[in-house]
Amino acid sequence: MIEPSSGGPRGPASRPKPSRLRILIGAIVIVLIAVGLALMLSFCARSTKSDGGPPGGGHGRRGQGGSAGGPGGGPLITVGVATASLGPIPIQVSALGTVTPVATINISARVSGMLDTVAFTEGQIVRKGQLLAVIDPRPFQVALQQARGQLLHDQALLETAKVDLTRYRTLRSQDSISGQTYDTQADLVRQDEATVSADQASVANANLNLSFTRILSPVSGRVGLRQVDAGNQITANQATPLAVVTQIAPMTVVFTLPEGAIGPLERHRGGAGLAVTAYDRAGGAVLGQGTLATLDNQIDTTTGTVKAKAVFPNTDSALFPNQFVSVVLLVDTLQNQIIVPTTATRHGPQGDFVWVLQPDKTVKARPVTVGPGTAETVSIAAGLKVGETVITAGGDRLREGSKVVLPRP
Repeated sequence: MIEPSSGGPRGPASRPKPSRLRILIGAIVIVLIAVGLALMLSFCARSTKSDGGPPGGGHGRRGQGGSAGGPGGGPLITVGVATASLGPIPIQVSALGTVTPVATINISARVSGMLDTVAFTEGQIVRKGQLLAVIDPRPFQVALQQARGQLLHDQALLETAKVDLTRYRTLRSQDSISGQTYDTQADLVRQDEATVSADQASVANANLNLSFTRILSPVSGRVGLRQVDAGNQITANQATPLAVVTQIAPMTVVFTLPEGAIGPLERHRGGAGLAVTAYDRAGGAVLGQGTLATLDNQIDTTTGTVKAKAVFPNTDSALFPNQFVSVVLLVDTLQNQIIVPTTATRHGPQGDFVWVLQPDKTVKARPVTVGPGTAETVSIAAGLKVGETVITAGGDRLREGSKVVLPRP
């Protein structure tokens, strides 16, 4: 047997290494493919489970209407519901207003003198006619006595002149004196009568000035801060008042209404007597219940509004002078209206609609015509019947035919 030389070429049967390399590479590729398939199956299983389908995903695939969700296999949506019912709907107009006192009085002295006594406390509630301050009365008492003395003096002169006139009348009848003498005495009597009348006015004026030394409250209300202390010299009608008294019961609120509200108000006797509710500036707390007093006699052309005034009893002093309030005017009340919560109505490209609950626990969009309403409820003029159930919460996630879950009772 002849063996080939070591340097000669080898045949194909003598080269096994390339075949083993190809086998090794093929095995690695198969392993990688198997791992990839395993990962894909695991991901699909998790995705199907998260979509609400049953394990294995046989009938819970998206778009096949799986039994664990609504259309498309999505999760069921828990919603809030309400039933359309009949009831009244108030027609209201809201506005911003300012609390305006019926009377605000600057308490000032009407005579000059030294402020002797301050008889009120800052912030005190006073009654009409209650003493607030006293000016030193002694100079005015002296002036009154002087006026009375002058009156007595002139009254005595008048009596003397009248006696002389009586005598002259007798003498004239006897032709003992001339007529001129009698006429002169008669004129003197008339002069003394005028003097006495002037003296009586002086006495009344002195008495009036003496009464002005006692400063009384012209209205019932709350006294503000004291502006002048006792012991100061004050003058009549000075610029700085002693204090300010504000009447707080009743209280008025002045607010503005759009000119479009004038017509409905005029149909109700000018709006006088309509109910008005005053809220705080945030619109949360009720401050008082009152009635509309009147409308202004002209419209403000710059704003297109008209001023209105409402009167409130304000017995609890909840309304404070110059306070900003929110006002709600009740213009009318519509009876037997179909009412749903305000949250049930929605707005779409085709207009207003509501989600109506069907007997199979699915929802259907129903176009409606929305009427007047309040912050909590709204009336439905057309498109809904009494007794139908509408969705009030969770409607943002709904689609036509979505299956929903109702809240527990």
